[in-house]
Amino acid sequence: MKKFAKYWVLALAGLTGGTASAQEMVFSLGYTSYSLEGSEDSAIASIDYSHAPFFVRDRLSAGWGAAVEATAEGDLFAGAGVVTEFQLDNGWFLEGSVLPGLYDEGSAGNDLGSAFEIRSLFGIGRELPSGNRLSLAITHKSNASTADSNPGANAFLLRWHRPF
Repeated sequence: MKKFAKYWVLALAGLTGGTASAQEMVFSLGYTSYSLEGSEDSAIASIDYSHAPFFVRDRLSAGWGAAVEATAEGDLFAGAGVVTEFQLDNGWFLEGSVLPGLYDEGSAGNDLGSAFEIRSLFGIGRELPSGNRLSLAITHKSNASTADSNPGANAFLLRWHRPF
């Protein structure tokens, strides 16, 4: 577990470069469902970090991001990759991300096939008058068939976005 935490700290330090400020932090709560028979579905919480975009064109933006997730069953995930956002009208937005990372199952039934997993996310949300935002998102974790077993896990999340 100490190695897992060390990799997360290194990934986050690499994304921020130590000097740039974050675009936003996102706090999520939801429920995760595992595809494998005998797995233990449970509540999930995550914290995501989105750096200022490196690409902006019209309504579309893309930047670097990272996330840490934990389930009530003790499953842990930390990943870093690309986050995107598409601005709709009237404060609505679509969000997406692809975050390769490390996964550690809390129970044998929640084994996803390897320590390497990729979390993909798609969501829709709306900006609040305060400048904070709320979104609903679905995620999928998979090792993209890089291991012999690839059962996958899906989650449904309510997300609170806090811009910096």
